[in-house]
Amino acid sequence: MSKLGLLRDHDFRQLFIADSFSQVGTQITLIALPLVAIVNLDVSNFHVGVLTACTTAAFVLVGLPAGAWVDRLRRRNVLIAGDIGRAILLASIPIAWSAGVLTIWQLYAVALLTGTLTVFFDVAYQSYLPHLVGRDNLVEGNAKLEIVRTASHMGGPALGGQVVQWLTAPFAIAVNAVTFALSAVFVGFIRKREPRPERGPDAHLGREILEGLRFVLGNRLLRAIAACTGSFNLFFGIFTAMEVPFFVRHLGLSSGQIGLYFSIGAVGGLLGVILVKPVVRWLGQGPAIWISTAVTAPFALLLPLAEPGWRTWLAAVGGIMISIGVVIYNVTQVSFRQGLTPERLLGRMNATMRFLVWGTMPVGGLLGGVFGQWFGARTALWIGAIGACLAFLPVFLSPLRTMRELPTRPDDEAPRDETPVPAAQG
Repeated sequence: MSKLGLLRDHDFRQLFIADSFSQVGTQITLIALPLVAIVNLDVSNFHVGVLTACTTAAFVLVGLPAGAWVDRLRRRNVLIAGDIGRAILLASIPIAWSAGVLTIWQLYAVALLTGTLTVFFDVAYQSYLPHLVGRDNLVEGNAKLEIVRTASHMGGPALGGQVVQWLTAPFAIAVNAVTFALSAVFVGFIRKREPRPERGPDAHLGREILEGLRFVLGNRLLRAIAACTGSFNLFFGIFTAMEVPFFVRHLGLSSGQIGLYFSIGAVGGLLGVILVKPVVRWLGQGPAIWISTAVTAPFALLLPLAEPGWRTWLAAVGGIMISIGVVIYNVTQVSFRQGLTPERLLGRMNATMRFLVWGTMPVGGLLGGVFGQWFGARTALWIGAIGACLAFLPVFLSPLRTMRELPTRPDDEAPRDETPVPAAQG
């Protein structure tokens, strides 16, 4: 029973189940949405890139104010509203397709609006976890939720590919709408209630946003993490925007094979969850952050080298290494951020970080579409893969390079503009 850990807690278990439904559905949509555009609407590489950009553009448009708003609300309510809203928006796609009125513009709108709800959901989600499990259990909580993400990445794409073949892409998206609705139901089962955050008489949205910005940008360690993650997401945005067009138009893969490709790579996520604790113990927290990226990102170079046949599946196996690195990096740096931040600033810290690091993704998606249209999907993949290989440099060139233990802030006091860096150990 001890191995269950936090899963023995009723409220964390509901969040775990809700996240499972949400993550599996999201993986289905990641395959189905571009396939709707490519197969059903026959759009160009540029339009696919714009669609990819729309899915994350909200992190630029509303990323900063979302954090201040979330810090004013009960986060559980934000999670439920985000799930229900996304379910309704996604359900509109198969309805429009059945009526013969689906256009690329509707796909853009759905991607943009669901992305907006995802911003609020993700900020509330990461800010809710410390309240739900306590700061001492953050690494375990993040690791267990990473298992959900990893399992969904392993099984979701293969399931998504099969669902697309069985139902066609527009109706596969309806499955995602159902999973978001189920996610809302299980979040609603959480018993522990947050007190409504108190607002001071001089509360001001602009000042609250600036406070979150100062907290992140005034801390040299958070700045380095933001620069690393943001640059990786920029180049991987270019890379991912052209993956499905490359699979369909150059490698001739079916939707089922595309799902299998992504599922193979996602196996690495499970290995990453298993490895994160021993790797952090062995390397130390700071070195684990940069080494996990530097060692695994070069495996992305295998995809632009691929041709129909065995080299396609070699690239899929290379994706295992990328997934290992992403999981170790994410669990380590997200747990550090949550442990460092005072409770009252969690929403704004997470929103600011998401604005900085996810805000580069729509730019990458748009650039991927432009490069894919001008130079072809393979060249766009080369650009994205090479750039991702260099993303580790900001954390490598920071004090994180040698810091075996990272600072925490268990109290609720805001830090000075520049957090003192503890002496490196070992």
